[in-house]
Amino acid sequence: MIYLDYASTTPVDPQVAQVMSAALMLTGTFANPASVHALGWQAREAVEKARRQVAKAVGCEPRELVWTSGATESDNLAILGVLRTALQDGPAHLITSTIEHKAVLDAAKQAEAEGAQVTYLAPGPSGRVDPLQVAQALTEHTVLVSLMHLNNEVGAVNDLAAIRAVLPANVLLHTDAAQSKGKVAHLNVRDLQVDLASFSAHKTYGPKGIGALYVRRGLEAQMRPLQFGGGHERGLRSGTLPTHQIVGMGAAYALADELHLADHEHYALLRQKALAGIAAMGGVLNGESGVPTLINVHFPGCDAEILMSSLPDVCVSSGSACNSADVSPSHVLIGMGVGRERALS
Repeated sequence: MIYLDYASTTPVDPQVAQVMSAALMLTGTFANPASVHALGWQAREAVEKARRQVAKAVGCEPRELVWTSGATESDNLAILGVLRTALQDGPAHLITSTIEHKAVLDAAKQAEAEGAQVTYLAPGPSGRVDPLQVAQALTEHTVLVSLMHLNNEVGAVNDLAAIRAVLPANVLLHTDAAQSKGKVAHLNVRDLQVDLASFSAHKTYGPKGIGALYVRRGLEAQMRPLQFGGGHERGLRSGTLPTHQIVGMGAAYALADELHLADHEHYALLRQKALAGIAAMGGVLNGESGVPTLINVHFPGCDAEILMSSLPDVCVSSGSACNSADVSPSHVLIGMGVGRERALS
């Protein structure tokens, strides 16, 4: 098999799997991290070590990270947590884009159902949102802007610092950065100037079922949790912490930093080789990928589903895995203004 679907999920690195297994057994850190005995303290230290590893990898303080079950939950906590709090005091407005991950788009729809106003910006053919679009969409009730960092289908990278520059100080900026770690040249939430950022482990050689939300210090009062019971994670995410998954994410993010330069040299060579072959077959790129790890291509006159079914030994996707049961064209390509026929190829 040739696996080319790393934007959907990556295999777990063997070193990460080894760290995880040690947190599952009686001889390891299997205990509940909230327990107040020696084994509980050991598990808690393992959790906090992982928190430090992820914080270092994304450029924040450890206490600014909230463990979640993945980027989907992180997106929901960021968007609904902020908007539900704001709606208690009056109208609330969210700005997002038409090509966000469904975790953001569906959370935005839920916010609309609860009374929020939402503006969906359409990016240009590049797949990036222009800061001027954001500035023009602002209203007196805007409380949150949510725009992804690295698009999971076309690889476009938004200039979040430039978007932050057009926002009033009282408007929060959230980004879905699930795809970013290990794929962009540099990832630092301070440099991006975001207030909230969603992360996932399984896009970066870590396990599924674990993620994190960066919450800039001091924002807790502006957010409501989605679930209750115990007040874990600064009161924003109750629930027993899965030590084995958390240490897996910590190890994966630490490895991504350690191997970054060598990995990106390898990615660049593979991308050059792939693009040459695609061009020779008449393939045409969609969007402007800002990373060497994501290519979105169409083959004129060729149905994508038929093409994929005729390549049983190659694992590729025609869109986000969260829409795999949907035969409609990619909402990302449609949102970028790509025609239906081209999007289906």
